[in-house]
Order: sequence, then structure tokens, then C-alpha cells
Amino acid sequence: MGGIPTAASDFSPIASALVPTHDVLVIGAGLAGQRAALAAAEQGVSVGIISKVHPVRSHSNAAQGGINAALNPGDSWESHAYDTIKGSDYLGDQDAIEIMTREAPEEILHLEHLGVTFHRNAEGKLGTRAFGGASAARTYYVADITGQAIMHVLYEQLMKYSEQVARYEEWFSTALAIDENGECCGVVTRNVADGSMELFKAKAVILATGGNGQVWKPTTNALICTGDGIAMAYRVGAKLMDMEMIQYHPTTLAGKGFLITEGARGEGAHLLNAKGERFMETYAPNKMELASRDVVSRAEQTEINEGRGFPDGTVALDITVVPKKRVHEALREIVLVGRDFAGVDITREPIHIKPGNHYTMGGVKTDVDGRTDIPGLYSAGETACVSVHGGNRLGANSLLDTLIFGRRSGVDAASRAKRIEGSTPSKKVLEDEDAMIAEINSRAKGSGRRVSEIKLELGTTMDAKVAVFRDEAGIQEALEIVRRLKEETKTAYIDDHGSVFNQDLLGAIELGYMLDNAECTCIAALERKESRGAQYRTDFPERNDEEWLKHIDLEQTDDGPEISYSEVTITGWKPEARTY
Repeated sequence: MGGIPTAASDFSPIASALVPTHDVLVIGAGLAGQRAALAAAEQGVSVGIISKVHPVRSHSNAAQGGINAALNPGDSWESHAYDTIKGSDYLGDQDAIEIMTREAPEEILHLEHLGVTFHRNAEGKLGTRAFGGASAARTYYVADITGQAIMHVLYEQLMKYSEQVARYEEWFSTALAIDENGECCGVVTRNVADGSMELFKAKAVILATGGNGQVWKPTTNALICTGDGIAMAYRVGAKLMDMEMIQYHPTTLAGKGFLITEGARGEGAHLLNAKGERFMETYAPNKMELASRDVVSRAEQTEINEGRGFPDGTVALDITVVPKKRVHEALREIVLVGRDFAGVDITREPIHIKPGNHYTMGGVKTDVDGRTDIPGLYSAGETACVSVHGGNRLGANSLLDTLIFGRRSGVDAASRAKRIEGSTPSKKVLEDEDAMIAEINSRAKGSGRRVSEIKLELGTTMDAKVAVFRDEAGIQEALEIVRRLKEETKTAYIDDHGSVFNQDLLGAIELGYMLDNAECTCIAALERKESRGAQYRTDFPERNDEEWLKHIDLEQTDDGPEISYSEVTITGWKPEARTY
């Protein structure tokens, strides 16, 4: 790659007079990004992978419970596909779901051969645990650190491909570059270490920046999950899809947002109200605690709202029914979370939990190869909406999504890079981003509100109004607040005007991303006048397939998001009543 930087040192920034150029540029280095980069590198093209944190600090670290695949004799990809489609409340595109579930077993074996130390049973075979909404125990796991285990193995593989894959670690992406033909040809980034700005050139760009959980407070998501890729794609004209579908995980610590893995219920833990009743018998008599996440979260919130919860607005997760030896073997991280953040020994007493923001089913609209409607721009993982999750994602399908569609987008992007010459991005996009940063830096202290104040108001508003239960009045109020906050952001000031590791400045840019995400979620939630999956409208409590068995697509205009619709792809499974 003569003269072009090949890797970012941990200590010194990349200095180059040339525009850094790669065939394929991946933005985000969690599981989807690393899998995409590896797949592209295996095709023999040059790859750059950019991450605003060190790759192994990506939010994929937080995935606890496992990864789904119909690998056991007696299980089938068709059964996995049906469970996923039913879980999605029939909003998932069945062609994409078929691909994901067919390719899942091979991906699990690939990971195992790379060195992921999946749990093995007494016979020495790969062992599984039960997970919500599944008709068979098909979740493969590494205790309750599955995401972290897979991520470290993939990062080792990136080291192996260091000749083909340049790593730009702690570089923050601010805007995509679009050429005069409307094709994506690069990205503008800021080197977090020294504040320098760089314009990267690429024949294909893959967005894999994760979700947007920080739009809500509290959330299980890391501070870095600010919807960057979703917003950057939206700003250059890519369509977003299913943005109203926001998953609230049933078991999070109240106020703090810490996740208590679904694996706990997979091991046999019970949910109890303040009367000690195992209330899921009322809401899902067959699946009980292992109904789909939207069903369990609504059940919990109903118990709390109707006065059967605890005074702190929670219900209880009772893990004491699981043998202590098994808890320490399979749930060791949440033993520590309970002890350190709730003061509870989960092997001896129930822990108080409530539904908390966890995942976005929506994102940048893509096909099954990660292609968006902008040539050269791809997306994968939580940033993307294929849509395999539809109205509600099944637990342990997210890691599978990142790997299957990360790989597919990497392969297709490499194929594109081999076919085309590529164009050089205009320097104007870099100048515009320089000017944007200079303008933020120029704001005087006290000229407006603090970024942190606006972020807090956004998070608490969205958690109150666009959560487990929603109605028109609440969503409309949230939308009005989001639009006011967008205006207030234009004068929000920062305290740090330095260039070295200026997280204050990056927080101001992230806030802009978050507000774009929030506006789109509110618009789509208002538009979908029915209850389906994670979208439960108390003013429209029934699912309405006749009018709403369709995706809501959003595209940026000067007047805000413009709504259009796209059909749900149905191959073999017709919508039916959804019970657990």
C-alpha cells in the first residue's frame, strides 16, 4: 500500500500527506465491523477499520447470553427461522431470516475452530442453554461473557491479517463523503489522540457503529452507543427502517441500567411480583419467563403499573432456584454485578429488576448483502436493518446477526472494490467538518446549555414517553421536546477546547447523532397506529395486519424525516396470532 499508513500506533497518530486510501473501509470495530473487515481481507482487498474506541472496548463486549444456531440433531434451521419470525411479530423479512438461520451452524463451527471456547456439556460436545422465544435450546455460550469471548478471538484474527487490514484505533467518524455520482467514496474522521482531521478514501464503506441506546436513560448500552452510523447514513440520504422498534430488556437494574442476562432465566430463574407470585403464568402460561422479550417486559411493566411491584418500581428475579454451583459456573459476571451494584448476593436472595432500554431493531435499511440505497455504502449489525428482527429481536440472535451480515457485507464490499475504479472524495466535506468543529469550539461558556444537560433531558424524556407502553400524546410530547433540544444544541457549549482526547467535543457531536435518531424513532412510532412487537400503543392495542404489515422507511428532508413504506417479505410463514 506504498506510502499509505498501514496501522495506527497506540502512541502516535498517523501522519500522512496523502489521503489514506483503502478498497474497503469499515467504521466500527465490534463484532459486525471485525467480521466484515476479516471477510473483505480474505477476498484479497486492502481494508481499513476505524473505531472511536479500542476495538476490544466495543459494545459487543456487553453481549452476555450467547448466540443462536440450529446445530443440534433434532433441531432445524426452519424451526429457528419460525421462532425468529414469530418473535419479530411477523415484521421480519423472511428471506433474510432464512439466510441467517441457514448459515448459523457453519458460523458457530467457524468460531469454534478459530478458538472461541464455547461451553461443552458432560459428553464433551458443544452445550446449549434455553433462551426466550425459542422452541429448542439452541443458544451456544461462553458463561455470561459470550460477546467478549468472540470479540477477542476476532481481534486476534485481525492481528493475523495485519498486512491487509489497517487499524485506526480511537479515530472518530464525523461524516460520510459522497461523490458527484451520489456514491459513497470515503469518510471524514478525527484522530482522538491529537485532534487532527483526516479524509479517508474508499471504494466501499461499511457502517458497523452499533446501536443508539444512549438516546434513552437508563440503558444497558455503553456510553459509545450514540447512533453515529445511523445518523451519518441518514444525513447523506440513506433510508432508515423500523426505527420505532426499540427493545426494552426485561431484566435490568433499576436506575443504573446494568443488564442481567436472559441466561439467568434460561437456567431456570423465576420472575416474582411483590406478593411473591410467579406472574408470568398469567401472561405466557406455556413459555413463562422464556416468552419473547417484548411480552415479558410488558408483563413486568403491567405488574409495576398496577401496584403489584415493589416500592422502588421493580419486580424480582429469583435466581436462588438455580443450583449455586451452576450459578457460579454459568452466571459468574452477574453474581458480581448483583454484589457490586445492587448489594445483593443473587445466590441467596432475589434481585430487583425492571425493563430497560437495550437494543434497536431498526437502523439503516439494507439488503441481505448489507447494501444500502446509496451505492458504495453498506451497513451491518445493530446499525443496519435487514430486517431479521422486525418488531422484536429474540435473545441471542443479535450476535448471529452481526456475524452473518458482517461477513456478507464484507464479501460484497470487496467484490465491489474489485469491480470499480473508485473516485476521490471532495475536500469540501473535510472543510465543512473542520468548520463544524470550529463553530462548536467558538461558543462561549454560558452561551447556551451544557451538552450533558441536554443529553439527560433527552434520555429521561424518551424513557418516559417512548418506552414499553406508548400513546399519541406521549410520543408527540417527546417529539416536541426532541425538536426543541435540536435547536438548543446549536448553542450548547463545551468546557474543553483542547485537541488531545477531547471527549467534551466528541460528546457534542454525538448529541447531534442522538437527536437525529430520537426524532426518527418518534416520527415512526407516531406513524405506526397499531401494537406490534416492541411498539405497544395503548391507544391502538391490537395488531393490524391489514393496514400495518409493512415497514416504515424514513428519509431526511429539509422539513425532517419523510415517511414511505416497504413490503414485508413473506416466503413461507403467514402471520398468525402470537402466543407464548
